[in-house]
Amino acid sequence: MITNETIIALATSSGVGAIAMIRLSGEDSIKIVNKFFQSKLGNKDLTTVKSHTIHLGNIMDNNHIIDEVLVSVFKNPHSYTGENVVEISCHGSVYIQQEILQLFIKNGVRNANAGEFTLRAFLNGKMDLSQAEAVADLIASNSAASHQIALSQMRGGFSSEIQNLRQQLLNFASLIELELDFAEEDVEFADRTEFKNLISKISNLLKRLIDSFAIGNVLKNGIPVAIVGEPNVGKSTLLNALLNEEKAIVSHIEGTTRDAIEDEINIDGVAYRFIDTAGIRNTEDFVENIGIKKTFENIDKAQLVLHLIDASKIEKLQEKVSDLEKKYPSKKILTIINKSDLLNELEISELKSQLSNLIILSAKHKEGIHELTTTLTHLANKGALSNNETIVSNSRHFEALNNALNSIKEVQKGIEANTSTDLFAIDIRQALFHLGEITGEVTTEDLLGNIFANFCIGK
Repeated sequence: MITNETIIALATSSGVGAIAMIRLSGEDSIKIVNKFFQSKLGNKDLTTVKSHTIHLGNIMDNNHIIDEVLVSVFKNPHSYTGENVVEISCHGSVYIQQEILQLFIKNGVRNANAGEFTLRAFLNGKMDLSQAEAVADLIASNSAASHQIALSQMRGGFSSEIQNLRQQLLNFASLIELELDFAEEDVEFADRTEFKNLISKISNLLKRLIDSFAIGNVLKNGIPVAIVGEPNVGKSTLLNALLNEEKAIVSHIEGTTRDAIEDEINIDGVAYRFIDTAGIRNTEDFVENIGIKKTFENIDKAQLVLHLIDASKIEKLQEKVSDLEKKYPSKKILTIINKSDLLNELEISELKSQLSNLIILSAKHKEGIHELTTTLTHLANKGALSNNETIVSNSRHFEALNNALNSIKEVQKGIEANTSTDLFAIDIRQALFHLGEITGEVTTEDLLGNIFANFCIGK
């Protein structure tokens, strides 16, 4: 897939800014830029300057100056793509950006495809496939947690763990294949006890990585939190208090919220997607019933449910809490009593004795909001992240790990049943194949096309 074409793209966001940066990559990129570059500090030839140097000058179209620029030169193989790379920093006028881009396109340079610079970096061995995918995740990160996961993956933390697993398996696979070559002699090159222990170790590591996806996926994409309860308990008021803005309409009229209102905020480095839902009650209003149906759909999708109860309607409290927990046994449900200003200290103490982990607050007066956000941070389960453990956040990696684990399970069955070596050797090859898919040791053109199509142009 590597070509000798020189590619070009705007590497900064489109639109007006203080500066913009245009990137070129390809064998002839330095030579091409040199034709249109006039140095302001001596008669410099960009093809002879040292790599990783910056040069002040003008980009010229014949005798016409387009802009005064800084040109950064990176010579292969010590560049992002592994090819000759030039980065032109110009003034952020849209006109200037387009003039420079068109100048080079008219002179044989091709517009880069989405993610083509990073694709070339992968194909030239500057990074593996999981690291390349982490580049896109790093650009898209919108919280400290998602940033940390992407940065760790881009630095090769996940890759090294997968490559280590694959290498250990490959070493034994080679001995198994050797046994097949000498099948008639009935010899064993691979110690079965040692091999059994290795397969068990690999199985446990794969399970840990697969389990980490439950944390990694929500930390990467934001934790979905549904705010539910009866009408007029203060769900919209709580959303507004959390967002610190009047996002949702607040009214004393029951059933004001008829559709889900969603917004995202960052709490202690983690993104939360709060969903204010329609109040749950029996009603004959057709539109409101649609909203209530959506409420239950949002509970199904949510990672965490904030069950809001009005302080003036706390009769049968435990029954209300129990009903929702029975309906959604797999959900983390946090019970919140709102309108705490209606309660005295004795009532508050009695309520807390009835239910553990109960939060009592006043959304209207923004009292108790800090306790809620602190509890949310605790429930986010960032332990693995804090301990620098490898966390899987990519659904493609998750699928490949599951496929690899299924193959390993078949190998374990084969060992236990003393199956013929040639049969479980097939499952070993399949496990190696799926692990190789993650780092890019096994790829197809379609796979690469799907991955890099999601990148921004210029990266």
